Amino acid sequence: MKAPGTAPIVQRSKELLRRVPVRRRLPLAVYAATQAVFLLWWAAFYPGGMSYDSVAYTWQVTTGHWMSNHSVAYDGLVWLSLRLTGDFAVLTFAQTAAMAAALAYVAVTLRRFGVRGRWSATAALACAVLPSTGSFVTFVWKDVPYVIGAVLAFGAAGRLVARRLRGTESVRDTAFRREIAVLFLGFLCMGLFRNNGLLVAVLAAPVMLIALPRMRKAVLFATVVPTLTAAVLNLAVYPALGVVTPTKDQVFALNYADIAVAYGNAPGSFTAADKALLAKVAPLSHWGGRAANCYNADWAMRPPMNRKAAEKYNSELVDLWTRVLKRTPDQVIGARLCRSHIAWSPFPGPADKAGNTLISYPEVPENLFGWADWNPEMRHSPYRPELRIRPLDDGLHDVAYFAFKAGRTTQLQWLLVRGATWCYAAYAVFLAFARRRRSWAPLGMMALPLALQLTVVAANPAPLARYMYGSVFLGILALPLIAEKTRRVTRPGASAAPADRSSAADRSVQPEPAG
Repeated sequence: MKAPGTAPIVQRSKELLRRVPVRRRLPLAVYAATQAVFLLWWAAFYPGGMSYDSVAYTWQVTTGHWMSNHSVAYDGLVWLSLRLTGDFAVLTFAQTAAMAAALAYVAVTLRRFGVRGRWSATAALACAVLPSTGSFVTFVWKDVPYVIGAVLAFGAAGRLVARRLRGTESVRDTAFRREIAVLFLGFLCMGLFRNNGLLVAVLAAPVMLIALPRMRKAVLFATVVPTLTAAVLNLAVYPALGVVTPTKDQVFALNYADIAVAYGNAPGSFTAADKALLAKVAPLSHWGGRAANCYNADWAMRPPMNRKAAEKYNSELVDLWTRVLKRTPDQVIGARLCRSHIAWSPFPGPADKAGNTLISYPEVPENLFGWADWNPEMRHSPYRPELRIRPLDDGLHDVAYFAFKAGRTTQLQWLLVRGATWCYAAYAVFLAFARRRRSWAPLGMMALPLALQLTVVAANPAPLARYMYGSVFLGILALPLIAEKTRRVTRPGASAAPADRSSAADRSVQPEPAG
């Protein structure tokens, strides 16, 4: 029995729904549902999840120490949020809204392959509900807009693939220009918000060019121009504006860590001159001890490592790294694969066994991860009170925090936080989809998770889960293609297959509608 007064509300809701165009209902529903869930995480961890990096951003933008070792673009967003409101809440709220919009965009993309809205909406909602991905969107982290960019590029690539499968890849209509613009925006976000993010476009471009031969000029524009833009900003524009560039010891930290692993495992391969050089920077006991771990390059750079001496002797150390690579390539390659364990292995690795450094908690300790101990600017910062979680509802926080900690369970990490699992799931889905369609075009979408995975394998300081969260999102969003019903490709002059459940607008070979 309905409560008094509910009938008019239900009727009004139905009337409003009928006024929404059919093709707009799916994106609006996905946006509303995912935004609602993200807002629960946001309220539970208000003003947002915090990490060591969050403190670093705050120090840089509030004390005039702008540096490009982190994303200058994201530092600018942190500065703007603090400048306008004195808090991070506006920034993290904007992140939830942007991610909800990106998920809605992908849901519409999947509809163009004949995926029913219920399945694409379920995948999008799963991204918001899972404690790993849902809470991640609320963090004060440059990785969040980086992942949003990956989701946008994935959705745009899917629309280009759909064009080729329908035989409309040569049509240059308004919808096509929008799709290229979104692809451009996605790659630009990745290039701006992570210093190695431009590598994603470099790795994805060749696959997309092969999969989408009649759209190569547009794909080149959407991948090459964002890459060049990010490179010019980092190399020329930011320094001209007074932003401090990373020091040599920061740029080549992974090389130093490779040397340490090789020295720890094969000290006999080092000459007396090699050891003398190492001793100028840190005691040999450090090089062969804590620094020689293969899973965290940061440990090599901590005291007693003399960072100033490392910068002074950087050219000699890089030459030594080259010699080490030539004589013991197995040690260097092994170190790189160990540090990028999160990118290629679905199962826990040495970092987890060493202290479960895989996932960061969304809270800041009283000493600000040590910043308050050694940095007087942060110890007495007026923004220090903002660097803590102040939930809008304590009960909601308790539930969300319980779910977050439960998601850290080692036995569940392969499913909830390890991007490699979802990369392989996505590859299987796309290869099966390509086989059903008898076309290599779907590999244009597979280019995104593949590029994200290879970027982390190429250069990674530690096997942290957040470096592969983009792959988790894309893997989950690829799953609905299993339920794709369109078995025949609609060509100009041909009718759609009976099993095609996509809308008439999506099956049409005419210029595509907006949305």
